[in-house]
Amino acid sequence: MTAPPISSKEGAIHAGSAWCFPEKNDRSPSGSQPPVELERKDFAIGSQQAFFADRIVSRRGFLKAGAGAAAGLLSASTALGAIIPRHAADRRLCFYNAHTGERLRIFYCRDGRYLPEALYRINYILRDFRTGEIKPIDVHLLDTLYRLSRKVSRPCTFHIISGYRSPATNARLRRKSRGVAKNSYHMYGKAIDIYVPGYRLSRLRRQALKLRAGGVGYYPKTGFVHLDVGPVRQW
Repeated sequence: MTAPPISSKEGAIHAGSAWCFPEKNDRSPSGSQPPVELERKDFAIGSQQAFFADRIVSRRGFLKAGAGAAAGLLSASTALGAIIPRHAADRRLCFYNAHTGERLRIFYCRDGRYLPEALYRINYILRDFRTGEIKPIDVHLLDTLYRLSRKVSRPCTFHIISGYRSPATNARLRRKSRGVAKNSYHMYGKAIDIYVPGYRLSRLRRQALKLRAGGVGYYPKTGFVHLDVGPVRQW
């Protein structure tokens, strides 16, 4: 797969992207896009090695690992372009993968458009870390996280306990715990388990419930909040 063109100024792809969902009172941040941040790390993905240089992801290693997921994501984001209004703010998310030690700070929406390469990188850091499998993450889930980050009202890095979960991983976890759903939203890239260091978990749960964007699960013993974009419910 040939890497799509990247704007040298923004570090973001504009071709083939789709419009973001509008938010009230959104403000575009001033200045240029901050760098994608990832710790220096070598790790295996199946039979491949992906290398992350200091504070910037290696596109070669990433695109090799994410080619299949990227194709599906482009189809979905292109379809969204026909129905989403054109006016929306820039949106940034910050992640830390508690299992791999990777960090990512990236705008996934620029000038009102979803950015395919940014979405690839989010898919990658939210991959099934046990198997290396990658699944396109639902942009509705990303927008929910963005809205939640604004409610936290502080520099917010979401620490990832679980993002995408392959069917094999889900089945294995289900054998160990009754709390794992057979048809988990994690298997469809529509759920995430997170916490924010220094921010009370109970308060994070309350803020998530206020969004009424899907399911919210509260797991104080294991220290995370579950979010998904299924029907509005809580447990």
